[in-house]
Amino acid sequence: MMSDQNYTTSFTVDQTPEDVFAAINNVRGWWSGEIEGSTDKLGDEFTYRYEEAHRSTHKITEFVPGKKVVWHTTDSHINFVKDKTEWKGTDIVFEIARKGNQTELRFTHIGLVPAIQCYGDCSGAWGFYINECLHSLITTGKGQPEEKEKGDGEKVSL
Repeated sequence: MMSDQNYTTSFTVDQTPEDVFAAINNVRGWWSGEIEGSTDKLGDEFTYRYEEAHRSTHKITEFVPGKKVVWHTTDSHINFVKDKTEWKGTDIVFEIARKGNQTELRFTHIGLVPAIQCYGDCSGAWGFYINECLHSLITTGKGQPEEKEKGDGEKVSL
């Protein structure tokens, strides 16, 4: 099935679903680059830009407190691949579920599949931003994506 190929990652934390939900919507706290527009209610649209490499516009199409957030990518320009619009029409999905006394966050980028050119770079970068930066924002209150990028000498960017 094609849908199984979408990039996905998940982790579990001790914080509440509400804490996880709040951290996701504090996009500037965990995703580096310039973000214009608001990112914390249904219907919001925001643009993400990382230097000259990447620009994308996202509309929040689902917003269920403590449970789910979906960003629909309405436009994208990824400079380092042939098809600059690879993300256009894709959905970035955050699903939150209570697992015993913990909370699981599952992240899926629907449409980010191995067949597209940026899959390797983009999935690696998402892995970093979600599993490192967002996880850190949830568990410590600090996401610091820019500091983390500089910290290990390797530059990871979307």
